[in-house]
Amino acid sequence: MFVDSHCHLNFPELKSQLPDILARMADAKVTRALCICTTLEEFDEVHALAQTYDNLWATVGVHPDNEGVREPSFAQLVTDAQHPRVVGIGETGLDYYRLNGRSIEDMAWQRVRYRTHIEAGRAVNLPLVIHTRSASEDTLAILKEVGGFASGASADLPVSRGVFHCFTETMAVAKAALDLGFYISLSGILTFKTAEDLREVAAYVPLDRLLIETDSPYLAPVPYRGKTNNPAYVPHVAACLATVKGVSVETVASQTSANFHTLFDKVPAPEPVLLN
Repeated sequence: MFVDSHCHLNFPELKSQLPDILARMADAKVTRALCICTTLEEFDEVHALAQTYDNLWATVGVHPDNEGVREPSFAQLVTDAQHPRVVGIGETGLDYYRLNGRSIEDMAWQRVRYRTHIEAGRAVNLPLVIHTRSASEDTLAILKEVGGFASGASADLPVSRGVFHCFTETMAVAKAALDLGFYISLSGILTFKTAEDLREVAAYVPLDRLLIETDSPYLAPVPYRGKTNNPAYVPHVAACLATVKGVSVETVASQTSANFHTLFDKVPAPEPVLLN
């Protein structure tokens, strides 16, 4: 019924209790989850989860915040993306929130890394999972330039597609992402009392362009805020979104799950349920 489009089940907080989490997902009718890779060092572990459990899938990529890790090459990303259980490229993007005394110019290495992911995503025609924080202008500009949207771009490759995950940006950024054909994914932040601006964005974005996620183990939704998050809590995001949209939770679950399978099209859609 529900799909968690972004979680980190290999992180220690969740890995140690994985059987319990999977059981809680089943009880909450969370039928599938996408396990997001944040370093090449962890890729084998993330991929193993997807190989072991038929309701889990994986991505390959290096988070923009991660320093002192193996730098992704185009060739490595393309190679790892060939695995049948790998359905996206990322988590990638830009993050200028923690400059730690550096300037934006000093973050050129992040922009190089981001470009590599975009190029690999186009080469294998897989969606990007984009993280952006305090960097939306550059995130969008590079995506337009490298993603095949710019005037004179090669028509030999598909244009980039994907999702802006854990969206917390402005309405203007949401509109720009939608104009590029990207999806918007909403996390437990949507349920926070202070997130009125985000709920306005959620109200604006068409339901057929939205995904829901936990980003677990982080950002647990109300009423679990401050606790360790897990995919079984994604229905609380759906419930809040249903209120914002003025539709049923079932409608949100059905449409966001359909959106997930449209975007991450390497994931086979579930067989339709036949009613007697």
